[in-house]
Amino acid sequence: MPVTNIYRDVILRDENFSIKMCGYTPCFRREAGSYGAHVKGLNRVHQFDKVEIVRIEHPDKSYSALNEMIKHVEILLEKLELPYRILRLCGGDMGFASAMTYDFEVYSAAQQRWLEVSSVSNFETFQANRLKLRFKNEKGDSVLAHTLNGSALALARIVAALLENHQTSEGIRIPKALVPYTGFEFIR
Repeated sequence: MPVTNIYRDVILRDENFSIKMCGYTPCFRREAGSYGAHVKGLNRVHQFDKVEIVRIEHPDKSYSALNEMIKHVEILLEKLELPYRILRLCGGDMGFASAMTYDFEVYSAAQQRWLEVSSVSNFETFQANRLKLRFKNEKGDSVLAHTLNGSALALARIVAALLENHQTSEGIRIPKALVPYTGFEFIR
């Protein structure tokens, strides 16, 4: 994660917490198994963009920070007026580095299935250990910080979900939260 690398080999102080960052990143997906045969159109792209949300936290507060990040993504999906669900992943479905991961899925009306649009994880000390990202505790000892990150939203899938889930007889309705940015309420 390039954003966390900003803090490589850094020793923080308690007053530095919480550190909140974001970054716009291009992502590349390597297909596995059926090579994405069950996913079509904008949902099957091999390259996509997303906004990453990243936090560096005191170990005592990393799980409350994870809950805040979950709520942040949930609010985005609610403002986009999309049907979604949140899944807490089991150990076998999480990435090697993650201590806890939640996936957000939006319903694809065209495919009649749920598709992942976001993932939020607490890595605890895994990334911090590699980065040598520490802080001084109240005793003056160097302790590893906790890192968390998530994809705010995978943009191609969100566009597809907006197009699929907001169709009306008048055209595609733009969610109220986006109208100030588009300047119009419908795509006709």
